[in-house]
Amino acid sequence: MNRIKATELLRKYVEGTCTDEEQQLFEQWYANLNSEDHHLLTENELKLAEQEMLGRLPVSIPAKTVRLWPYATVAAAIGFAIVAALWLYKPDPKTSNSNMEIQARNNILPGNNKAILTLADGSRISLTDAMKGELAEQAGVSITKTRDGQLVYQIKDSGKNANVYNTIETPRGGQHQVILPDGSKVWLNAASWLRFPSSLALATERRVELRGEAYFEIVHKSQHSPFVVVTAKQEIEVLGTHFNVSSYADEGTTRTTLLEGAVRLNVFTGQSYVLKPGQQAVSGENQAINIRNVDVNAAVDWKEGLFVFNKESLESIMQKLSRWYDVDVVFENEQLKKQLFGGRVSRFSTVAEVLDVLELTDLAHFKTEGRRIMVVK
Repeated sequence: MNRIKATELLRKYVEGTCTDEEQQLFEQWYANLNSEDHHLLTENELKLAEQEMLGRLPVSIPAKTVRLWPYATVAAAIGFAIVAALWLYKPDPKTSNSNMEIQARNNILPGNNKAILTLADGSRISLTDAMKGELAEQAGVSITKTRDGQLVYQIKDSGKNANVYNTIETPRGGQHQVILPDGSKVWLNAASWLRFPSSLALATERRVELRGEAYFEIVHKSQHSPFVVVTAKQEIEVLGTHFNVSSYADEGTTRTTLLEGAVRLNVFTGQSYVLKPGQQAVSGENQAINIRNVDVNAAVDWKEGLFVFNKESLESIMQKLSRWYDVDVVFENEQLKKQLFGGRVSRFSTVAEVLDVLELTDLAHFKTEGRRIMVVK
């Protein structure tokens, strides 16, 4: 095999456009690669091929994610094994880092289970430090932290129930799961908060407020007890369904993605829309709604322990990394923000592994100082 053929097969292999015969040819050639063949690919092309091979190894991700968060330590151990090559549609990368730069990157670790619960009386409980067991009781509702780290609300005495509100908030670098008083499950992504009444299970309308991103699995009650999620730009009404809402203030848009069931979106202009499974509704500053069919797995990648990028801008990617790794990101110029990348990477990889793979494209490089990342050409 000559160099032109090798690089062409590598490009198609990374982009996923190989025929079955080409994929088999490339994998057999790579498996039998010897020192005499190394000149056919550059060092970074060989590294790219190796990471793509690793990325295609079968990886077990729990179908039920109730116990996803406690597996963070295990996931970190296998993180490198599921780092798949990220690609931009231009090959022949090159990169280098000083020892200090590498050390700075290695010091930035992925996020984990961190959240603060604020009760109706203003008292704050760190769910990171709290021991398992009952954390508090208010207005006839018991609040418990399970062995798996979940926050569970249970009504003990409905006669004492009052309309009091709690807020659970995750910092940058944090995530958490809560089981609401009505039994509905919510997974909170980094830099997010959810406000809800402790009397949720008894309310005629189960209404919660969200800022940031969360995945919901809603318990069906009845037609007369809808579940409503209120964001800065949308009001999402459901009866019983699985959906994801991303409504970060720094992104300027709200994205609601439906996996199962049906939801009705109400925007503050008075318009109403009904989503079907596999659809995503995006609303911006002008409140206009754009509904499109999407890969729902990409929308809930964070809940499954992954970042999945599909021709996504570097600006959007770095926003996600900023929240998850608790770092500040600065771009050298505006043009870099528009570069498009695709691929996937484990959320439990170190930031060093993520940035190293991004640099393989040779379209962007990164300088790390403490918890500040500069994106440069």
